[in-house]
Amino acid sequence: MRAESDAENAAGGGATKANGTPVAPVVPATPATPGAPGAPAAPGTAAGAGPAARSRRFPSITRDTARPEGSGRAVPGAVSTPVRQWPMLSVLTATAVGLLATAFGHPRVGCLAIGVALIAASVMRRVLPSVGMLAVRSRFTDMITYGLLGVAITLLALVMAAPKPGW
Repeated sequence: MRAESDAENAAGGGATKANGTPVAPVVPATPATPGAPGAPAAPGTAAGAGPAARSRRFPSITRDTARPEGSGRAVPGAVSTPVRQWPMLSVLTATAVGLLATAFGHPRVGCLAIGVALIAASVMRRVLPSVGMLAVRSRFTDMITYGLLGVAITLLALVMAAPKPGW
């Protein structure tokens, strides 16, 4: 099959894909000097105006990816890792305190601690220029997510009925 398609290409039959669809032949571009007589002017430029400006469109094929927003550090790299990630560690610590309080029989206090920790995460995400691993999504999305979850958990903690002891 490969020999047949090579023979067709050599005979002028044209290239085909594996499913038999014809493919347009690739014509090599001939370099033309922009100012040479008979050379076409670059699209979007007047004759003698120079090379065309680069397009500001996003390329259809990307060659690299952007670093995630949370890949930065809250403090310069010369400091130890826990100090560099203090925003995330403070939210995790407050959440752990809330979970412990809930486990030891104080669900209202525990839920309040978790809700306040999430509200604090939202405020830190808005105020601080770099929050390390606390940044998961865009700044706006993180603020809305942390804030709504924090307010919801705090309100639930305030309106929940106290459990009856000894049931």
